[in-house]
Parts: sequence; C-alpha cells; structure tokens
Amino acid sequence: MTASHDLIVLGAGSGGLATAFRAARHGARVALVEPRELGGTCVHRGCVPKKAMWIAAQWAQEQRWATALGFDAQPGPLDWRHFREVRAAYIGRIDQRYAERLQQAGVEVMQQHARFVAADTVELADGSRAQAPHVVIATGARPRRLNIPGFELGLVSDDIFALDAAPRRVAIVGGGYVAVEFAGLLRALGCSVEMLARKRLLGSFDAELVSALREHMHGQGIAVHLDTDVHAARRVDDGIVLDDGALAGPRGPYDAVLWAVGRVPNTESLGLDAVGVARDDKGHVATDAWQDTNVAGIHAVGDVTGRHELTPVAVATGRALADRLFGGQEQARMDYRNIPTVVFSKPPMGRVGLTEHEARERHGEAVRVHCSRFTPMAWALVGKREQSLMKLVCVGEDERVVGIHLLGPSADEMLQGFAVALKRGICKRDLDATVAIHPTSAEELVLMD
Repeated sequence: MTASHDLIVLGAGSGGLATAFRAARHGARVALVEPRELGGTCVHRGCVPKKAMWIAAQWAQEQRWATALGFDAQPGPLDWRHFREVRAAYIGRIDQRYAERLQQAGVEVMQQHARFVAADTVELADGSRAQAPHVVIATGARPRRLNIPGFELGLVSDDIFALDAAPRRVAIVGGGYVAVEFAGLLRALGCSVEMLARKRLLGSFDAELVSALREHMHGQGIAVHLDTDVHAARRVDDGIVLDDGALAGPRGPYDAVLWAVGRVPNTESLGLDAVGVARDDKGHVATDAWQDTNVAGIHAVGDVTGRHELTPVAVATGRALADRLFGGQEQARMDYRNIPTVVFSKPPMGRVGLTEHEARERHGEAVRVHCSRFTPMAWALVGKREQSLMKLVCVGEDERVVGIHLLGPSADEMLQGFAVALKRGICKRDLDATVAIHPTSAEELVLMD
C-alpha cells in the first residue's frame, strides 16, 4: 500500500520540523518520517543539553565569585545525576510540545526508517510506501569517528550527556565549536582539561578574538596544544594515553577522552544512489541556492547539506523552502550572507559578517577596524582582571559595518540585535549616534572611537 502526500520530510530535527510545520500551515498534506526522537540532534544531543551544561557551568563559576561579593556560601560540586534528571525533564517537555503541535498541524508522523525507491517514493521499514511530488532530506549529521587504534576508548559529544559524574582528567581532541565549548564548561565544573588540535582553534572566527579567548582559557587552567595529530589511544593502569608523535612519550594519562573531530552527514541508508542524488566527497547532499538537488522534486536542508551547520540556519532554510513550494513565494530562499553565530565558550564569543582578514582580502586598504578592550563590571567587582574584546570591521569612507565580533559575558545575547543592524547596512556613524545604555558591556559597541 502506498500513501499519498504533498510533501514527505525525512528527519524530524530542526530543519525537518520547520519545513513540515510551514508546509502544513500553507495547506500541504505532510508526512514526517523519523525513526528516533522529535527534535533531532539539537534537542537531544546538541544545542539544548549542551546549553544546559553551559548554564550549570556558569552557575558553578558564579558560586565562587559570589563569595568575593560577601555572600556567606561555600561553592559545592554539581550533582550530575540530579542535573541529568532536571535536563531530561526539560527536554521531555520539548518533545511533548512538538508532538502536540504536529498533531494540531495535521502532520502525519511515521516513526520508522525510510529509503528512496523512486524520486517521489520512499519505502518504510514495515514495507509500506509513501509518495509525494516533493521529498525533503533533513536527516542531519552525527559525530565523526576515526579509524585509529583505541578510538573506542574515548567519547564523542553524544556520550558526554550520559555521564553521571565529572571525569577528573579530560583530553579533548579537536579545535572547533564542540571542542572549545566542552573544554570551557568541563573546566568550570571542576575537570582538568587539555586540548589537542591540529591547527588554530575556531578557524572561522576572527583571529584576534580567538587569540584573546586562548588567553582566557589559559587563565582558567585549560592547556591547549596545537599542531598535534593524535593517531592512537591506549589504556594503561591509571587511565588512557594518547600517541601523537609530537613528544618523546604519550600524552596523559586521562580519565576520559572526548573526540571532537567533526561531523558526518546521515545519508548512507537513504538509498540516494538508487535515485541518483548527488553528494560531495564527504557525503553531504549537494544542493543549489534553492535547496534543490540534481533530481527534480528532491530537496535538502540542514546539516545534511554541509552548509552553515547551525540550528537557526536549518530552521530558516526549511521555512523558506516550504514558502516557495507551497506558499506561492517563488523567490523565497535562504540568504546565507551575514549569519550570526556564537560559540558557547567561557566566556562566549560571537561573530556576524566578515572577519578582519576576510575584509582585507576583499576590500584591501578600504578597511578600518575599531576595537574596545575592557573589564566587565561584574568581573571587576570580584577582582578579575580579564578583559572582554569587541571589534567592528568597517569599509569605505562611510565606514559601512561589515563585521561585528564579540568576546565576553553576554556576547551571546547582545549579538542578535546588532546582527539585525548589520544586515540592514548600518555605518559606524549610526552606532555613534545611538545613545548608550550604561553601565553595560553592550554600550562599548556604540562608544568606540
């Protein structure tokens, strides 16, 4: 038996849900196929549980700082098992709300695996089939696993959320978002942390801010080793050691190793070869500017495409695609320019627009940079001397702002509004003409010389 729909969405992560909800709002008959939990990686193995841990780590730090202000309280360790229960309950409420909204929207949820048998037809695990003129691939990605001896001795990011206690000594292999974020929060929660990365940290962020973040990490006691290439892990009597060829002996021992070495798309079991859907050399589904694949009627959004692997991008892309396919908006598509993004490091760091290096490559001598370094009030009150760093990258005589870069407390919250301003084409004079809110960190962005 074959069920007929207007749209089939493969994957109920952020991109798939956004596509399904928006298409249903436009009146489409939608089937959502997902063998695992609603919400996908973001809700269960990514953004949400990670941010919950980051908040716990923030409160752990603030417990210690509170005593410097005069609070009569002794900092205590996190009860990881209790925290897991609190976090699971929060995620459970998200799951329930998604299920309710899908039912209200009239979206048919099929909790099974599916594979293509034709461009407009998928076969489900129970042998039934579903057919639609449009199929959206939104199956996301998973942590990359290396084919090296001893890899199984370590953890990937998914595994961190199952820990019942903080490991005393942790090695983190990698230098991207996941590596930097877990390094900061695990250190704040009491772990001894070493990072081993092949190149500089956070290669897509402004080099000056990354350098400043490394100073913060060093001050927190996080050891960062660059130009390392771990090629094996071994268990010894008192932990796990790593071989990277850079030292006379192995690194370690560690109680836990986190492999944060990238992500790979979930495409292998979809039967894409059977219908001729093109993929790149890393397995990502190849799409054009309209999220169309090379096969008519098959589209893709989110991490499975390898383009700006961020939850809000997946959501915006899915909505735009649904607007075009079912909402009569023929020109609707994702604008990949000037996407704001934040790494939840300690402290957080964010960017929107061009880095200084990118701007100088594109605009040469027309680039002018404004910076502000300062100690946030909360830090100064408790005797911390570390500084926030804010940076504006401007171009031309009118100093049009093409890049905004923030490192420091609340950078994650304040960047959103300034990203809107950059998207609208503000110039430095517009910031100069804005009255500051005092005393805040955000005011530094409108007070720069």
